[in-house]
Amino acid sequence: MGKADGTYAEGDWEALVTAALLGTERRGGTPEALLDAAAVQTLRRRAGLRPAAAARLPEPAPRDPRPAPPEAARRRLAQLLAGRTSGGAGRRGAAPDLTELLPQWLAAAGRHGYRAPSALVPALLDAARARTDLRPQALALAGARGLWLARLNPEWRFALRGAAGGTGAPPDPADAEAVTRLWEEGLFAERVALLGAVRARDTAAATRLLASTWATERAEDRLMFLDSLRTGLSMADEPFLEAALGDRSRNVRATAAELLSALPESALAGRMAERALACVGPEAVEPPAECDAGMLRDGVVERPPAGRGERAWWLGQVVDAAPLSCWRDRFGGLEPAEIVALPVPDGWAEEIHAAWCRAAVRQGDPRWSKALLGAASAPPAAGPGTASLAERAKLLETLPEGERAEWVAEFVRAHGLSEAFQLLGVCRVPWAGALGRAVVDALDSARLAGGYPWSFSGVMGLAERCLDPAEAGRLEGLTAGVSDVPEGSPGASAYWAEAFQRLVATLRVRAEMLAELAPS
Repeated sequence: MGKADGTYAEGDWEALVTAALLGTERRGGTPEALLDAAAVQTLRRRAGLRPAAAARLPEPAPRDPRPAPPEAARRRLAQLLAGRTSGGAGRRGAAPDLTELLPQWLAAAGRHGYRAPSALVPALLDAARARTDLRPQALALAGARGLWLARLNPEWRFALRGAAGGTGAPPDPADAEAVTRLWEEGLFAERVALLGAVRARDTAAATRLLASTWATERAEDRLMFLDSLRTGLSMADEPFLEAALGDRSRNVRATAAELLSALPESALAGRMAERALACVGPEAVEPPAECDAGMLRDGVVERPPAGRGERAWWLGQVVDAAPLSCWRDRFGGLEPAEIVALPVPDGWAEEIHAAWCRAAVRQGDPRWSKALLGAASAPPAAGPGTASLAERAKLLETLPEGERAEWVAEFVRAHGLSEAFQLLGVCRVPWAGALGRAVVDALDSARLAGGYPWSFSGVMGLAERCLDPAEAGRLEGLTAGVSDVPEGSPGASAYWAEAFQRLVATLRVRAEMLAELAPS
């Protein structure tokens, strides 16, 4: 309560609050006295807090036995994480985008078996939180110390459920007691890494481990565990996957069916072959009349998306799940390229070819993929299997790396870069040899045609990350002639000069970056 002289009683915080709400005139005080009293009481309240009991210190971070990168590489990582451009690159538009080089640094460091420098683990986790594409490699580099830190900061909790890596070395798969303990008590990321390690040593032991807790796992965890079986998938997994066809989760059932259809010798593949052969032949195509219980159990989705007919939808799913080997006898012993070249009756060509494309990708069959891709020089719309660039990119991934690069190089030479972005994205980095030369030549041709480089910004960004740094010298030669552009394209020369300078500078930085990571 206020005093007659306009001051306030000591220790009466409620009186101060009341005076502030009702007004100092009604409480017999002045605004100045109220503020002075509030300042004093605030200081007293803060100073008068009793200290809480000290929290228990966390256990020390586990030791990471992997070596740290060389000093120059550590400085480079700090620069990449900060997103700073390298000095001396000229105009801002010609400077390398170092944040886009971070994935390559992480991949190269992983190949060398390095751990993250301790001081940079927090920045690495921040980068992984902001960019999901960095997470697998960033968490692997951060290792067990990264997980230790993630437990202490809610913003890094994503790392505790990372699907791969980031856990340090799992126990020896031969140590049954340690394996069981970690499987039953570990974090999800640790369990996934453990499952992979056990699977690499003994496939049957991995499925037994998974089966031991399968009934109690959450649906999303069961789905991710199933997804991890894609690596090293074999007929030894069939009994477990067949049982998963009866799972209570629709997504788990669908994934189990997909994995079984990738095993041409599985019972599910045999059932799908029987259905597919009853529907498709040289003379006629007759889609399923209904989606029966057996089809549903084998992963066929009954309801089609909007705009698709039911029978066509069922037909596509049956054909893409059937083993590609079944078509040779159905078509009189013909090879895949000959089968694909045949006319498909009743206007079903697009549906059947699309299903064969999905089957070739799922079963990893390079002969069928080559047949469905056709010649790279042919117009995409005239391709034997599919004109879709997204489907062609998936088919390319089944080819050996050399054949894949040669096919894309031929495509770029024949059609330029405007449609090549998705195809280039599945080629091994760095683009060397014929592919690298084809990309550089196509960029030069685009420049000479009078266009602007931002029309090829996607490919240019890929080139910065994927071209062999050895192409830098050749590109510098092209940079010297960028003023030679057709009339009617004012300013294009300067933009191309900037784009090529940026590309050359980025290739130089990549070369330095990889050299810094090399063990001394």
